Amino acid sequence: MKPERPEESGAKFAPEPPPLSEREFTGIQQFIYREAGIWLSPAKKALVVGRLSRRLRELGNPSFAAYLRRAEEDSAERVRLLDALCTHETHFFREPRHFDFLARDVLPRWRHQGDTGSGEGKRVRVWSAGCSTGEEPFSLAMVLRHHLPAEEGWEIDILATDLSTRILEQARQARWPVEKAAQIPKPYLRAYMLRGVGSQEAWMKADAHLRALVRFQRVNLNDDNGVVGRFDLLFCRNVLIYFDPTSRARAVERLLNHLYPQGMLFLGHSESLLGLGTRVRALMPTVYAPRAPPAGVSAARG
Repeated sequence: MKPERPEESGAKFAPEPPPLSEREFTGIQQFIYREAGIWLSPAKKALVVGRLSRRLRELGNPSFAAYLRRAEEDSAERVRLLDALCTHETHFFREPRHFDFLARDVLPRWRHQGDTGSGEGKRVRVWSAGCSTGEEPFSLAMVLRHHLPAEEGWEIDILATDLSTRILEQARQARWPVEKAAQIPKPYLRAYMLRGVGSQEAWMKADAHLRALVRFQRVNLNDDNGVVGRFDLLFCRNVLIYFDPTSRARAVERLLNHLYPQGMLFLGHSESLLGLGTRVRALMPTVYAPRAPPAGVSAARG
């Protein structure tokens, strides 16, 4: 039997993406670096094609150069381009030793200080920078709520930020595939997560009390980002690895300016502040605290 040709069978094929020239890749590379501080190595060329080709087809742009010109002239398209090229890999309680350190050493001490009046009050501010789909800030919310109970007067404020507006919309829903329940310790899972029923049985969601602890904001760590105030805990994990040394140093300085003198900065397992100045001291690998403030400067926690 003679096989049908595509036009006879009604089959449709997506058009091939346009080629990405070295000059076009360099233009996108420089654009991303200028806008977000992220350096795309030449090995990312295929990633750029894969993530932008569909948008080019939607807009009818004949080339990547034409699309880049559009993004440079259109602020909304600029955000879409950044959204497309950001990487969002995360899970609950990622890098467990950080959460163990909080639960074992930091939060019991803060609770004791709060109970005895020897600390800085019962309000804790946290920033999760590069929060992706929300697993990190909600992991923090579970640990903090468990160790610093609301009924004892503790106030918890968690700011969750990301460069991607699309990802932030997902994070705001506080809703994840139920398979992710395996990443959450069972006491926290039972206390803070709701299992969907009926048409929602494949999903789980943070309960209303936990959701009330987390607020969201689009923030670009490469510029003066509009974040207000200082924080007791600042998580910026597996974000700085995408920056080159210059933009990384600039981002770290901005982060440290938002940290209380007795606060702590948490980085990813492959990140370090080595060579980025003397403003901090290491408490343990990838956890840093500011050096002692000058005389006359308050070291208040919050």
